[in-house]
This record gives sequence, C-alpha cells and structure tokens, in this order.
Amino acid sequence: MSEPSVKAPRVRIQTQDFDLSAEVAALRRGHAEVGAVCSFIGTVRDRHLAGAAAAGAEPVLAMELEHYPGMTEKAIEAMIDQALQRFDIVDARVIHRIGLLQAMDQIVLVAVASTHRRESFAACEFLMDYLKTQAPFWKKEQTPQGSRWVDARVADDAALARWGISASNL
Repeated sequence: MSEPSVKAPRVRIQTQDFDLSAEVAALRRGHAEVGAVCSFIGTVRDRHLAGAAAAGAEPVLAMELEHYPGMTEKAIEAMIDQALQRFDIVDARVIHRIGLLQAMDQIVLVAVASTHRRESFAACEFLMDYLKTQAPFWKKEQTPQGSRWVDARVADDAALARWGISASNL
C-alpha cells in the first residue's frame, strides 16, 4: 500500500531561498484540473545599477525582514482564504523570506493555480496587493548612511483599495 501524500503548507516563512519550479510542481500535485499557474516573485532591488543613482534613489546595500511568528502565518492564511472566496482558483501558496537579504535575492513568492488563466492572474495580483499592506512584516534597509525602517507606501494602500479593502496602515 502506498503512503498518503503530504500536502505542502500554503504559507511558509523562511530564511532559505526557494525554487519556483519545485514550488509550482508542489502546488499542481494532485490537481488534474489545473490549467493555469500564475506566479509573482519579488526581489531585493539592486539600486547600484546604472540609472538608479541618477534617478535619486539611495543605494540599498541589503534589506532585513522581520516578522511576528505565528501571527504572520495566520494573517497570510486568511489572505489566501479571501482569495479562494473571491476567485475561482484551485489553490495558492505564499513563501516569504526573512532575515538579511542582499541585492537580487528573492524575497517573496506568490503562486496561484486555477483552471483558467484569468482567475489565476487576478488572484495572484490580489494576494500580492494584500500581502504588501496587511501582512505583519517589518523591513529595514541598510544604506551607506545607515539603517532605516521602510514605511508603508500610499501607492500600496491604493492598490489594495481597488479590491474594496481599506488598508489598516494609516
């Protein structure tokens, strides 16, 4: 008799990097009805690149992310539950890294599986907008002038508002 397959968790907070193809394969496993998977990967910008300094962006040497264990996972699980209610999707996964990250490191993965692409795209964007404003993470940028905490952005609140959700970052 074969062993029952263990379903991968929908939310993981971790220091180690992740592999997109492995995560998508795990998301699709056991779901023959999946016809589309949409994913978003956020990375630490390398502001040393040509043009960034000219545009007035201060160089970010590294980024440190902190979270509140238990509370963060619960909040993201609730976000995924909201996406499942709003969109015709099969499953979703969010992986968010914490700790010290360097330029070009992957920070976050949002992946959504559905039978058709339109729902997958919409749910992925919804989750990322929700995650950006509502998940309890704290970011600290390290610059040549020292470290500073990153404040919530008005543009992120506006992105969430288009889904009919008021941001609680005010």
